[in-house]
Amino acid sequence: MSAASSSPYAYAADLPDKVWRADALAAPQADTVSSGDAALDAQLPGGGWPVGALTELVQAPGVHLEWRLLLPALLRCGQGPVVLVGAPALGAAALLPFAPALAGLGLPWQRLLWLRAAQAQLWVAEQALRCAPVDAVLLWLVQARPQELRRLQLAAAQHHKLLFVMRHSEAAHTASPALLRVQIAPCATHATGLRVEVLKRRGPPLAQALQILPAQGQLARVLAAARMPAAAAVTGMAPPGFFADAPALDRAAA
Repeated sequence: MSAASSSPYAYAADLPDKVWRADALAAPQADTVSSGDAALDAQLPGGGWPVGALTELVQAPGVHLEWRLLLPALLRCGQGPVVLVGAPALGAAALLPFAPALAGLGLPWQRLLWLRAAQAQLWVAEQALRCAPVDAVLLWLVQARPQELRRLQLAAAQHHKLLFVMRHSEAAHTASPALLRVQIAPCATHATGLRVEVLKRRGPPLAQALQILPAQGQLARVLAAARMPAAAAVTGMAPPGFFADAPALDRAAA
């Protein structure tokens, strides 16, 4: 037997197409939703965020860039509720998204459903994944055990939902059943850009972080929404005072 034929890689070219080769991006096991950025899509298995799987977004404590990254996918995933569980807080006040800005970018406030869950965030998120009308669940976690995250992964897969879990940067060094893990930070060269590093994917490691810049005109729409009265910014359909007690999470969301 020759050395070539005895190699464990000798017959790699003859493997079935459904066998994943670790030196290439895996074929999608489920549907995906585009991230809205062609360069990022090209680095995600299936060309976008996986539907029916857990995706972790890791960022430094006190940094909340998730809306800038996820908004294009939330606009594309359907017309059903986007459920927020365990939204981060500043003191006693929850840092809710600035709904007029999101509405100005195309995500109406009627799709946002904030669930207060101080003590049972994982359970509440799991129940939200089981609700048929829900399109996506966003969950903010400080700590979680791998077996708890695995339950969420199974629920997302069973009910075919987008699931994004926001975690602190320390979590990047711990084990996770997440199919995809991404670290996000402000871009050093563009005030409203993002630096995106893919920490885990079914594919070869991504050696270089990506820079994602806002779409042309996006910042102008956010600033226009910020100058308008809240009710007008959401086409006059929000009840008076709806946003009065909601601090801005990401006012410059472009």
